Amino acid sequence: MLFFVVFLLFSILVLRLGELQIVFGDDFKREIERTDNITVSNPVPRGRMIDRNGNVIVDNSPLNAITYTKYQNTTPQEMLETAKKLAKLITMDTSKVRERDKKDFWMLIHPNKAKEKITAKEWTELENKKLDDKDIYKLQLKRITDEDLNSLTPDEVKTLAIYREFNSGYALTPQIVKNKDVTPEEFAAVSENLENLPGIDTTTDWARNYVFGDTLKSILGDVSSSDSGLPKEQLDKYLAKDYSRNERVGKSYLELKYEDVLRGEKAKVKNTTNKSGKILSSEVISEGNRGKDLVLTIDMDLQAQVDKIIEEEIWNAKKSPNTGLMDRAFAVMMNPKTGEILALSGKQLVKNKETGKLEMRDYAQGTFTSSYNMGSAVKGATILTGYQTGAIRPGSVLRDEPLVIKGTPVKKSWKTFGDINDLRALQVSSNVYMWKTVIAMAGGRYIPNGPLVLDTDKGFSTMRKSFNQFGLGIRTGIDLPNEMSGFPGSDKRSGLLLDFAIGQYDTYTPIQLAQYISTIANGGYRIQPHVVKEIREPELDNNELGPIVAEIQPKVLNRIEMKDEWIKRVQEGFRMVMQVGDGTGTGFWRSKPYNPAGKTGTAEAFYDGSDKSKRGTEVWNLSLVSFAPYDNPEVAIAVVVPWAYEGNSGPSINHLIGTRAMDAYFNLKNARQSGTAAAGEDNTAANNPPAEQPQH
Repeated sequence: MLFFVVFLLFSILVLRLGELQIVFGDDFKREIERTDNITVSNPVPRGRMIDRNGNVIVDNSPLNAITYTKYQNTTPQEMLETAKKLAKLITMDTSKVRERDKKDFWMLIHPNKAKEKITAKEWTELENKKLDDKDIYKLQLKRITDEDLNSLTPDEVKTLAIYREFNSGYALTPQIVKNKDVTPEEFAAVSENLENLPGIDTTTDWARNYVFGDTLKSILGDVSSSDSGLPKEQLDKYLAKDYSRNERVGKSYLELKYEDVLRGEKAKVKNTTNKSGKILSSEVISEGNRGKDLVLTIDMDLQAQVDKIIEEEIWNAKKSPNTGLMDRAFAVMMNPKTGEILALSGKQLVKNKETGKLEMRDYAQGTFTSSYNMGSAVKGATILTGYQTGAIRPGSVLRDEPLVIKGTPVKKSWKTFGDINDLRALQVSSNVYMWKTVIAMAGGRYIPNGPLVLDTDKGFSTMRKSFNQFGLGIRTGIDLPNEMSGFPGSDKRSGLLLDFAIGQYDTYTPIQLAQYISTIANGGYRIQPHVVKEIREPELDNNELGPIVAEIQPKVLNRIEMKDEWIKRVQEGFRMVMQVGDGTGTGFWRSKPYNPAGKTGTAEAFYDGSDKSKRGTEVWNLSLVSFAPYDNPEVAIAVVVPWAYEGNSGPSINHLIGTRAMDAYFNLKNARQSGTAAAGEDNTAANNPPAEQPQH
């Protein structure tokens, strides 16, 4: 009976095995041999930024790098063993290791001790589903003591730092473990031991290299690190575009604005894996392409000189009395016919929190993200608005005299000029001429000692609409993010309309001031300013620029509603400011060989900077607009120095910056045309020491 039973059981087993092999054998074989094809995208180096003369501004510096690729079914213990081996071959920064990381790691390497953190009762509750795994995990974290964490040795903490990097990656996607300060010895040691380090590889990574240091750095922008990866607030947007979570992207300004251009086309690799997730083979589907290059309109030689000029003049001006609140200055240089920005410079003094000393920092973004009262520099727009509305005609003569308006202090120009026409009013910067123009525009009439009755709604509406045509009070359209439009005043009292006419009410940005003077210089066309000139394919093998993908053409935003002869008359008035008689700019500009025209500006304002204790202090803003040559302008400049000084006088820093910047432009041009080395700027600061600025 026993033999028969054994025989029967074996017969059943043989029949079952036969069924599995004959009936289902092919299915099991296919399941065992089943493979998955997974395509992984690998980032490529970003595109470069190059200035208008071919000088590389932003490039990629190669870095030795150690990466880790996690297989689909890699266990934590396998990763831990690899991390331990790698820790013996490289140094590792452990400063990013958090307490939470240490707790998780402690539980990983001490599983039995971690279990002891949970009571028998709690294990029973887990079995009875009164607690779940998350609850147990939270209790373990809570009960890990400082003594437990302090038991981790330095080598274990280093292993943790490596293991932490392993975990931040995604399956089959290379994750950078270390790419900073990888020594040749470390690189060689890891390369020699790759067989014993599953998932580890040595490769070449890149880092963004800003060739000119901090010059224009605030405009060029930043790129996120491989540690920080994608910004949380835009995570979904980037993931939808096939980005990896740990991928580097542009964070600000040009790097952000042109992310889609600079990122390039990723390399694509198809990995074939078996059922256990092990890679059987890899096939490169696409090599990928480095990001496209941006050719900027900026002349970096000129930019560097203008930056230096502003720094020197700020430090020099700070030696004068009453300049304690001055902490910044701006200069924008552009081609008035094309809108190409040649230099976009801003500098700011910031107190170092550690040393307490003032340090000069780049603040180029302030040229379009901060606004100020500009003063008399805008009087060209006031005169042209007067022509347009019929308040004055070319050649109209008005008396510059103190205005005595009932109930208000006497209002007058910085000097009394008597009977003057429109050209003379621009030449000497008459406030009274502008006031009488806007009074007529608003339907009023000046009567000495009488009240001033104006249609201020009409006056403000007319003036702002006209000023907008020049780019004052509206965004210029520059191809950079976060541009502001300035702040219009909300009070509509008659006296404030008069202040508006001389640039002492609404606030404007330095880039708006540059667009305004360019509009007058080029005959009335408001051109959109831009800092990107071309987009090109990556460079060719001989390091020449690649083919052009896109070229940014000049864009006319509007033509001001003014007659050509009116614009030419204001241009002539601006020439007189700089070159004729007692023009307010002749002391600095008359001798210049490049035939300049322009307008100076001084605005009474109130300090609202970083020193909260000084806010509300009465200060003077200095400004300057200019273009040259007068008869065929090729460059325009706007200079703005907020809170330049307190009291009745101060250094003419606006003229010093303006003349030195214009000198630098024409010196560079002449040097390039003659084939000599780039010429240095003239020593205008030494030839023209800080002088007192008349209030106008």
